[in-house]
Amino acid sequence: MTDHDLAWDGLESTTVYTCPGFDVINETVRLPDGTETDFDYVSEGESVVILPFTTDDEVVVIEEWREPVQRINYGLPAGGLEPDDPEPAAAVERELAEETGYEARRVEHLTTVEPSNGFADTVFHYFLADGCTPTTEQDLDHDETIAVSTTDFEKLLNAVQTGELRDGRAALGILYYHAFEA
Repeated sequence: MTDHDLAWDGLESTTVYTCPGFDVINETVRLPDGTETDFDYVSEGESVVILPFTTDDEVVVIEEWREPVQRINYGLPAGGLEPDDPEPAAAVERELAEETGYEARRVEHLTTVEPSNGFADTVFHYFLADGCTPTTEQDLDHDETIAVSTTDFEKLLNAVQTGELRDGRAALGILYYHAFEA
């Protein structure tokens, strides 16, 4: 079977809801068997997720209130690409400084994933940031409340294993690094 055999044809697309952070899109599509149907999805675009090391084993982490799950979430700094970002690495520098007040000596791409491509066009670009040092104050968005701390990587890995760290974006980055880079 080829991609052509599985591909849908987009016939019409309308943004049915817009808010800060995402849009909801309604499309009329033609399936490979000729059936026409509607398909809705969330459009939020590309983001970066940063695994920021200060030393070989110390990682900068954040705690942030997450309204949909009604609790403080333990995880990694992350944020959306801006239209003027020439590449995802530029968003890493900005988001790391804004959310944590840290700056990295070196930034390296780890992987890119589509975490929910059945109902969203979300793309996460994962980056390793080495040699992070505190250089500025946080510059949070109006709807962010973030506390910053550091922990060693093994404790962070254990937090994923025990369920203390439940943020899927962060967990994937930590596990990816542990499996393929560490």
